[in-house]
Formats: sequence, structure tokens, C-alpha cells
Amino acid sequence: MKSAVAFIPTVLFALALAYSVRQDRRMFRNAVLLGLVVFSVGVALPVALPAHRAEPLVVGYFLLVASGGVALAVLLTANGVTMIRKEGRRAANLLSLLLGLAIAALFVLLGHLVERGESAASATAGALVLVGAYVSFLFTCFLGYAFLYGRIRVRAPVDYVLMLGCGLLGGERVSPLLASRLRKGMEVYERQTREGWPAPVMLTSGGQGPDELLPESEAMARWLVDHGIPATHVRQENRSRTTEQNLRYSREIMIADDPDYTCVVVTNNFHAFRAAVTARRAGVRGQVTGSATARYYWPSATIREFIAIVWEHRVANAAMAALLTAAAVYLAVP
Repeated sequence: MKSAVAFIPTVLFALALAYSVRQDRRMFRNAVLLGLVVFSVGVALPVALPAHRAEPLVVGYFLLVASGGVALAVLLTANGVTMIRKEGRRAANLLSLLLGLAIAALFVLLGHLVERGESAASATAGALVLVGAYVSFLFTCFLGYAFLYGRIRVRAPVDYVLMLGCGLLGGERVSPLLASRLRKGMEVYERQTREGWPAPVMLTSGGQGPDELLPESEAMARWLVDHGIPATHVRQENRSRTTEQNLRYSREIMIADDPDYTCVVVTNNFHAFRAAVTARRAGVRGQVTGSATARYYWPSATIREFIAIVWEHRVANAAMAALLTAAAVYLAVP
């Protein structure tokens, strides 16, 4: 009986996740619910198991967290060095390095605070641990659900293949990152026509940045035509400057053509889940699929996407951080 009761939260979280995913797969709450399902299983197992088997499991949890944190710090720092060497010292390329160093610094700081043993030090250490655990939980949720979301197969047929733009090389050439999106879009196009469905409209989306000689959508359209897509099957959205504008302005084009349109949005794999969340907010009727990205580029890009997601929910996250900090102070004060 005790074993069954321990898994009640897991069942409830799983039911909530199933209901939420059925409503719309493009919500961040799905990621949190998935994390709660996994976390509740981890909590329930030691409760359900006999004491002699539960104790090693709990010890294993702590060892996994500690060793995982150290390994993550080392790997992120190494990746940061690789990013700087291959991509330069732009702020966005420093994220994995900075996070790796921050994790290492956090371990050192926690050790120092625990050694002091004062109430203020204990409160600070507790707040750092709780807030750090909260952020780590959200990041794990984000990674896990983004991975699962990326496994979704595009269902044919669709009316539009909407490809999101990104910066051009030399202000006019399609970058390897952007080319991977266009190739993914072509895969959808070719699969749909091969299966006998009408060819979708290839909608390129991206305006002209201050350092670009032409709109990204135009460079993308040229690339598609050069690689065999008929020019009559390509359309452009050339006003947008952000992902949200990409989606909103493209939605206007699609609705003007057909209010009952269906589409698939194409971006890079690290960007797919956040683009899906944004697409839902923008009212775009379609799922997002991701193209391959160089492995060394993925960590920094994923961290950037996570930061953006956290910022979009900044009020709730700030409130939770404040609550956890208050709890740490309350527990530390005699």
C-alpha cells in the first residue's frame, strides 16, 4: 500500500502532462510537467523501496548530482574555449564558458560558506542551493522536452513550409546555419511531393539587418531556387527582425491566402522548442521542426534559448527565486 501511495503524485503529474500535450504540444508547461513526472518518480522510489535498498539509491542521487555538476562545469568550459576559437569572442559565444566557470565558482563559494558555519553564511548557501536547484530543474525540463519535441515527425500535407531566417555572411550569403534550415525545408517539400501531395509554398522569412545588403528572405529564396525549387513555389516575408515577427508577419501572409492554412515551421534544432512556444503565442497553426547544428555550437545556442525562455516567464521565475531565498533564510535563522 505504501508503495502505491508513493506514486500517486507521479500518476497525477502524468495525467496533467497528457492533458496538456493533447491541448497543445508547444507549451513550456509541458516541459515542467515532464520534469515533475521524472522528479516524482525519483522521490517515490526511495519511499517505496525497503530501507536497505533505498539508502544506496539516495546516496547515488547525491553522487550523481555532485559528479554531474563537476563534469558539466568542465565540459562547458572546454566547449566555451572551442566556441571562442571557432566563432570568435562575441558575447553569445561566451555563454558556455561563462556558465562552466560560474558552476565551478558556485562549488567553491558553497564550500567556503559551509565552512564558516554562521547563520548569514548558512542562509546564503541555502539560497544558492535552492535557487540553483530550481534553475537546474527548469533547464533539465527544457532539455528533456525539447529533445522529445524535436522527435515529432512532420505530418504531410502542409500548405506552407515556413523557414525562419538568420544572419547572412558578408551581408548577402546564406550561412551554413541558415543553409541547414533551408535543406530541412527542402526535405519536407520533396517528401510531400514524392508522396503525391500538392507542393507546399516555400515561405522564407527574414528582414534586412543594418549590416546586410539584402533581406534574409531574398537570399534564402535565391538559395532555394538555385537548389532546384521552382521560383513559383517560393514566397518571401521580408519585414521581420525577430523570431516573433517572423511568425506574426508570415501568419498574415498565410491567412491572407487561406484562412484554413496548415504549415510547418523550420529552424535549427536548438531553436525549435522556443520557436514552437513563440509560434503558439503568435497564433501560427503548425508545429516546428529543427535542422541539424554543429555539435560544438549546440551548448551555447541551447543556453541562449533557455535564458530567453526564462526571461519570457521572468515574473513567475523571480517570484519563485524570492520564495526559495526566503525559505533558506527562515531555515537558517535560529
